Amino acid sequence: MTNAPDPVFEAPWHAQVFALTVHLNEEGHFVWADWAQRFGATLKKHGVEKELNGGEDYFVAWLETLEGVLADSSLADPAKVDATKAAWERAYLTTAHGDPVTLDGAVKP
Repeated sequence: MTNAPDPVFEAPWHAQVFALTVHLNEEGHFVWADWAQRFGATLKKHGVEKELNGGEDYFVAWLETLEGVLADSSLADPAKVDATKAAWERAYLTTAHGDPVTLDGAVKP
């Protein structure tokens, strides 16, 4: 038995999307209060009926909000975001269990 604390994030992508959001805020691409308002609206739209613990449902909503912010500020083209998501899904579904999932140039800008 170890005394190690539970991880702050349940999955690596949770930490990555959180860090990306903080970085974009620190670089001045959006104001945190605006982010918080939009994130709250996303949670409400999803009809969140329970307290979120920072798990999958929380970060799916977080990612959806970030995608909206990026689209509205023209930092990311929504069509390219959709193409990249589709490429990752294809890569995930066609990668052998236990192998790393990579795009290997599958996304064309």
